[in-house]
Amino acid sequence: MNFSPKLISKISEINQKLAQENLKITCAESCTGGLLSGLFTEIDGSSKIFDRGFVVYSNQSKIDLLNVDKKMLEEFGAVSEEVALAMARGALKNSYGDISIAITGIAGPTGATLDKEVGTIFIALATNNFTQVKKFIFGKYRVENRNLTLENALIMLENFLKNNSKIK
Repeated sequence: MNFSPKLISKISEINQKLAQENLKITCAESCTGGLLSGLFTEIDGSSKIFDRGFVVYSNQSKIDLLNVDKKMLEEFGAVSEEVALAMARGALKNSYGDISIAITGIAGPTGATLDKEVGTIFIALATNNFTQVKKFIFGKYRVENRNLTLENALIMLENFLKNNSKIK
């Protein structure tokens, strides 16, 4: 994958900050299919800050790898705030990460439901004592939705790192 210079610049800064703070990150991704993990590992030396990535496209993989409750998936759907948070918490529990980012959504152009349109994305960030989830509604185009998801995940992480000096 060829990431934009803007994303490479931003991930370089974030990786440096994580390394300075001696923090490891883990990712749990559905609709981005590992792109965020790929972006973190695009930078030389990323093994100092990147623990692992979970690509959990199916509901069963969310259950098996991240311990997302099957009843939660049935009640709220895979594309929901509740599942995004459960994915982020599960990624932390099943890794050596200090921070996790989880992404679930409908990248498109198909997949819309009666209550969730194409471009609906949830991004969750978690540490052992902090959680945050944001909902986004982008557009109808898959590539654009996935790129905007990466950008917004990095913005969330960047803001978190600026505002939280004590993570461990």
